[in-house]
Amino acid sequence: MAACVLRRGLLSALNKYNKNNSLRALSFEYSDRHDIHRLRSLCAVCSLKTQHSRFLSSRNRPEGKVLETVGVFESLKQHGKYETGQLFLHSVFGYRGIVLFPWHARLYDRDVTPPAPESKPDSPGSPGSKEVKGKTHTYYQVLIDTRDCPHISQRSQTEAVTFLANHDDSRALYAIPGLDYVSHEDILPYNSSDQIPIQHELFERFLQYSPSKDSSSCPETPPFTARDTLRAWQEKNHPWLELSDVHRETTENIRVTVIPFYMGMREAQNSHVYWWRYCIRLENLGEEVVQLRERHWRIFSLSGTLETVRGRGVVGREPVLSKEQPAFQYSSHVSLQAPSGHMWGSYRLERASGTFFDIRIPPFSLESKKDDSPNGFLPGPFASLV
Repeated sequence: MAACVLRRGLLSALNKYNKNNSLRALSFEYSDRHDIHRLRSLCAVCSLKTQHSRFLSSRNRPEGKVLETVGVFESLKQHGKYETGQLFLHSVFGYRGIVLFPWHARLYDRDVTPPAPESKPDSPGSPGSKEVKGKTHTYYQVLIDTRDCPHISQRSQTEAVTFLANHDDSRALYAIPGLDYVSHEDILPYNSSDQIPIQHELFERFLQYSPSKDSSSCPETPPFTARDTLRAWQEKNHPWLELSDVHRETTENIRVTVIPFYMGMREAQNSHVYWWRYCIRLENLGEEVVQLRERHWRIFSLSGTLETVRGRGVVGREPVLSKEQPAFQYSSHVSLQAPSGHMWGSYRLERASGTFFDIRIPPFSLESKKDDSPNGFLPGPFASLV
């Protein structure tokens, strides 16, 4: 697998039950997001009786090796949420993961026209931005299977969630590898008979296999439950893990989604410095191949300062967005000497013809929280980023 699990991953699906209820598997390859949409449509109409006839295989293997069965697809949840312990395949980046717990965020989608023109905005934006009403949307804190991380590293920086360090160095960050946030519609659920289906150093610390829940009466109930360690970790780090607002906007078939997170406050040179991280996904919804060339940020602080940032690419890369590899996701950080502010901007992209065009980054607010004492309860090894 060179760059994207989705492009080169293999799925297996059963044709149908025969008269003896035996299973026949048919293998096929999906090459782009359109195949994933067809797969999602198939899963959406699956009933509980036929869910066990949908097999999922992984191609996270060296060339020439035999495919191994990963699990059995389940029907998508059109209503409600997935529970702790739900196994899934990411519909965009293709990695295997497991749900730790849900977050209820406010989604501000600038592609959706407000029902009433007189409605007031629920979130601040840049001068002249259109009014947007927030809508509740479910996201999930998940663990990524470490076997899949190398295969998504060129398309997504979802390998870690960062935290401020608990010492005097105000710029030191800690990272927990293989921790991500996933939208409800990006979940392709499956089940597995493997008691340790996900390889991650925190899997057995956070989750336990509960055979009593793996019952034929509730075939879609995950057989994994949260340990006390997971509940304690969630409670202690809630302010720094919480996902509250999501912002989305599409320009010329390029959709930009931004998720900001407050990280805490530190004192530096007799002043308070407030930190946020933000995760951005760019997704090409069209047919044309484009490449990101430049970024342009405007950062406003409550202290009254307005900063402009320009540069080549993002995080040292100039990703290509194509039909085969439509998405790129990355995270970065920003600090202000004020408890709040907001950001907005644009990306400049290049077409195959050599022409350029700009796409908007939706404005999003940077809000601090009252409790600025981060908790250092981070189980397991983690990396230090300075």
